[in-house]
Amino acid sequence: MEPPEMINAGELVLKRWEPEWAQEGAAAVQESLAELKPFLPWATDGYDVAAARAYIEMSVENWAKGTEFNYAIFTTVGDLIGSIGLMTRVGPGALEIGYWLRTPWAGRGHMTAAVTVLTRVALTLPGVERVVIQHDIANPASAAVAAKAGFTEIDRVASDPAIHAGTGVTVIREFRP
Repeated sequence: MEPPEMINAGELVLKRWEPEWAQEGAAAVQESLAELKPFLPWATDGYDVAAARAYIEMSVENWAKGTEFNYAIFTTVGDLIGSIGLMTRVGPGALEIGYWLRTPWAGRGHMTAAVTVLTRVALTLPGVERVVIQHDIANPASAAVAAKAGFTEIDRVASDPAIHAGTGVTVIREFRP
């Protein structure tokens, strides 16, 4: 199972992360810390170019293993505005989508477009029957993206703080064709 390295999403392009984007990736995280820190344990004041490089290196390794497929999100004019990925951690027959968006681009429908196209791609992969999004119960932006992209809430569970920060309650949403 391997998704394409580049996906056209209308006004956006999803591209497999590359090392030369580490500096801009770190800048995007730093610019968006107020929104990211409450829900993503890796989003810290110390997130820098070295942390972005480490994330990209991990992404390359996990892509090769077939466990995670992470993309940088770009506008068609080349602005790096966020990240989105497919992860196998939810078990057989499913892929999980995780995402974050650079603050100045929030609220414009970009993440909904990225989630929608990545969901379509995920469902074309062998053995994938459903796509899952998990978000903190107190994260209205992620909840809105998931709902607008057609995901239905199926459960609420205690959070794993290593994966999801926040209130301790994770909402699980699912998309099935």
